[in-house]
Amino acid sequence: MSKGKTASMAEYIIFVLIKSAIFLLPHRLCLTAGAFFGTALHRFDRKHRHIALDNLKTAFGNEKTYRDRQKIAKKFFISFGRMAFDILKFPYLNPQKKIRLFQVSGQRYLEDALSSGKGAILFSGHFGTWEFGPVVLSRMGKVKVIARPLDNPLLERQMLHLRRLNGAGVISKFNAVRPIIRSLTAGEMVAILIDQNILRSQAVFVDFFNKQAATTPAPAAFHIRTRAPLLPVFCYPASKGGYRLEIGEPLKIVFSGNHNSDLLKITQLCTKMIEKKIKEKPEYWLWIHQRWKTRPVEPAKDKEKGNNV
Repeated sequence: MSKGKTASMAEYIIFVLIKSAIFLLPHRLCLTAGAFFGTALHRFDRKHRHIALDNLKTAFGNEKTYRDRQKIAKKFFISFGRMAFDILKFPYLNPQKKIRLFQVSGQRYLEDALSSGKGAILFSGHFGTWEFGPVVLSRMGKVKVIARPLDNPLLERQMLHLRRLNGAGVISKFNAVRPIIRSLTAGEMVAILIDQNILRSQAVFVDFFNKQAATTPAPAAFHIRTRAPLLPVFCYPASKGGYRLEIGEPLKIVFSGNHNSDLLKITQLCTKMIEKKIKEKPEYWLWIHQRWKTRPVEPAKDKEKGNNV
């Protein structure tokens, strides 16, 4: 067995052992254990703690003191630990109990959008408990989520299984255009997270916390192409171990007729809606991701005066 396969198998065995232990815990105790895990990550994972603090500095600058940013980072790690454990526990809860854990707002917006027969494009970010939204959404129709396959195929199969238990089908982000079009044509929902850094060749650059960020234009592109309603959706923890699912109104876009201009305008609007939600509850966003890593191409410097004269 190659080193790569050995490492993949070791990761898989560790994953299964942790999953088995979590499966035996009551849901509330699972969340408590996840919080302890997140606290340990915050203390000992120096690399990701520094990434989080750097990102918080970029996002909030002098709006928040260093102490405030430290508090947000710690709360994020605790929230992240809870979600990591809950991802393994939640899919196996009784279906009726799952639904009872949710407070839902804006359901009518999605029901009205789906009545058009064009499907619906749902956009969100790595915010709160984003993996759990399909539990409720799938009661209104079929849901497909766009996801990058994990590098470890054994773990990827596990994640596919967990997502299906939560009510979501999965479309790989690679070669996703045709499956997305088919899903929308069939009147289904397609959910896309748009808040991660991507390659410059695939991105449009929009303002995110007053700094240009490489952002996927996929929701905008499919909205322009299909006219499927485009709606924001956010899922995050609520009181007593529950969750809140917020479905926003479909975006009302006045198209200019210029594809690139419309693409940029819609992507910027979606990004600003995510930014607003992060500002409301900053502890729930994925601060350990290097969101601003890809930079725009710098304009060519003017030639020095006097050259070629």
